Amino acid sequence: MGKPLCIHGAEPQVYFVMASPNLETMALIAGNGIYPETFVTAARKAGVKRLVVAAFLNETKMELADQVDEIEWFRVGQLGKMIAFFKRHHVEQTVMVGQIAPKNLFDLRPDIRTLMMLARLKRRNAETLFGAIGAELAKDGIELLPATTFLEELLPKAGQVAGPVLKKRRQEDAEYGFRIAKETSRLDIGQTVVVKNGTVLAVEAFEGTNETVARGGAFGKGGATMVKVSKPNQDMRFDVPVIGPDTVRTAAFAGVDLIAIEAGKTLLLGKDDLVAVCAELKVSVIALG
Repeated sequence: MGKPLCIHGAEPQVYFVMASPNLETMALIAGNGIYPETFVTAARKAGVKRLVVAAFLNETKMELADQVDEIEWFRVGQLGKMIAFFKRHHVEQTVMVGQIAPKNLFDLRPDIRTLMMLARLKRRNAETLFGAIGAELAKDGIELLPATTFLEELLPKAGQVAGPVLKKRRQEDAEYGFRIAKETSRLDIGQTVVVKNGTVLAVEAFEGTNETVARGGAFGKGGATMVKVSKPNQDMRFDVPVIGPDTVRTAAFAGVDLIAIEAGKTLLLGKDDLVAVCAELKVSVIALG
């Protein structure tokens, strides 16, 4: 189990010293997209013998069932049932991989355990909800590991990642958007912004990344820049920034031809496909540190 570590003399924060991944049995709390499949492949490569999956109706891909050892399907909000499932299969560690559509986080049909958890929350957003889930798991001896477990090689270093090499003006736009996105994420508004020529076109809020990019791209009418960053003191156990081939396609369709991400804190899913799509659609991806 991860041990809490408090850093004295700083603003009150709780950090976790994580245990090494258990290669006998590992559980996934699997959302949508290709993230769960990417994790399964990496976990098998790392030597994990048994994969147990909590999947979500209308979110998780059905095909994932063929790639794992145990799977059970839940509605969002069935926390007690999910923990009971993990305990039946002797799970001691799990990871959250894949998104849950924002609207589903606020359209819960909660069980008793979820209701009790929600009653203790002063604010209800993705960060507080996922943090509370991690605390509930810990009560039953289940450690929530970083969402980047086994995927460290997919966290790019600073520099050009894919697509055409940038001109200086576009680099300046990316750096400007990075500063804005860091501030909006600090305020817990959103982690993605769209900018063009030093002007903010769109800021992510409840609608999610794709809708933000579509809106900003429409205002920009071509040549816009999307910037996606982590939150200050990002809890790497959940809500880690992610881009993949579909992100590039969405951006290109919206008239966004530059995607800037945060180096070392953003996962590149489907990396080979992402590079190919960037070359085809002439979209650049860079990592800023």
